[in-house]
Amino acid sequence: MQSRHTSPILAERYPVAFLTGLADIVLVVTGAYLAHYIRFSSLDLPHNYGVATLTIALTNALCQTMLGNYASWRGQKLVRQLGRVYTAWFVAIALLTGTAVLLKVSSDYSRIWLSTTLLTSIFLITLLRLGIFSVLRRIRTKGRNLKAVIVVESGFTDAELNDTLPALAEYGYQVVQRICVASDVGWITSLVASVTAKGAHEVWLRLPINKGEEIKKVLYALRHLTVEVRYMPDLGDLPLLNHKISHIAGMYSIDISCSPMAGPSRLMKRAEDIVIGAIISILVLPLCLAIAIAIKISSPGPVIFKQYRTGINGRKFKVYKFRSMEVHTESTGHVTQASFGDPRITQLGSFLRRTSLDELPQFFNVLQGRMSIVGPRPHALAHNEYYKDLVESYMKRHKVKPGITGWAQVNGYRGETDTLEKMQRRVEHDLWYIDNWSLSLDIKIIIRTLYKGFLNNKP
Repeated sequence: MQSRHTSPILAERYPVAFLTGLADIVLVVTGAYLAHYIRFSSLDLPHNYGVATLTIALTNALCQTMLGNYASWRGQKLVRQLGRVYTAWFVAIALLTGTAVLLKVSSDYSRIWLSTTLLTSIFLITLLRLGIFSVLRRIRTKGRNLKAVIVVESGFTDAELNDTLPALAEYGYQVVQRICVASDVGWITSLVASVTAKGAHEVWLRLPINKGEEIKKVLYALRHLTVEVRYMPDLGDLPLLNHKISHIAGMYSIDISCSPMAGPSRLMKRAEDIVIGAIISILVLPLCLAIAIAIKISSPGPVIFKQYRTGINGRKFKVYKFRSMEVHTESTGHVTQASFGDPRITQLGSFLRRTSLDELPQFFNVLQGRMSIVGPRPHALAHNEYYKDLVESYMKRHKVKPGITGWAQVNGYRGETDTLEKMQRRVEHDLWYIDNWSLSLDIKIIIRTLYKGFLNNKP
């Protein structure tokens, strides 16, 4: 029976593990009320007990986040996950105890209430995780919520993988094809075709360390695709330091081409886009109405210009801009970049482009979830096809959502890219941003855009 995989949009926007973090806060509050009823036979929680409850819930959530417990559970064993949960709780209790002693507030609370709150909360959170793992295990054994995997192997008997295959579905994966490395290049062609045909989410490289050239060939062959690539040598006995290692179904994985927007990072990025995007959209609404009226009066044609661009993981979406050119037609598959003195640009459009006001409708793309405020600028589809073979790792820009502004733009690489070197520099800045993403970096880019990025002399 053909397996049915999880909707990629749902899996990326709403990871189960992170939503469980929100549930943890609710369960701690529930535990506090139950403890208060057990101790005082009342559900009326006093103000100071409410503050203590919120402190416990947030401290636990912070410790769970620091230990990575709200990242994806896919590939994780239940015992390992529960062990990290209890470790985080131990750290949280130590922090809470130390804070209470330093502030001399421990005597203000019932010890029975406090201990019952902690025990009840941990019990409820354990039940929640057991329930989620049980539900996920059941639906996965029925062929749902699975990520399709293509395995590249050396041709020798892979006992570790063979032993894991029967239980792999319980971890959320399904091997849809195994391809052996061969002396000719046919296996590379077969790999690329299979990734597209089978809709593979990941490629696992089960190769010995001395197969470095084959790994390079795979990465080069998949450079136009956004499939996750994991290298899985046997590293269980090697003392690795400061490396990003994943534990997938009991096997070690070196993540060599994976998106940084996972788990809490993805939700934090989305929260940033919703909050800041909503505020800016409200503030600029009168300006947008004025621009729309001016465009309609000054030249015939639609107010909004729509064009397909490539978004996260290679998915196409319509990007919105205020129309700054006369309505014209170009040949299929060809997009001419605007340049200085371009006769297609209207007088009003020239002003909109210089001030970047033509980009304002893209905040609607942000609220839709198709773009971020900060990220690599989306290029026309024809430009992607042209540059993907000329600029190394060009398509890796699509590991994250495209942005209204970005690291490349605030460093001067915006507007027309009339030379290959300019596009290479832009891509280098985009990849640096992806590799070094943080909330503080986004805020820095937004601030630099406000005082530097909007006013420009680019066409």
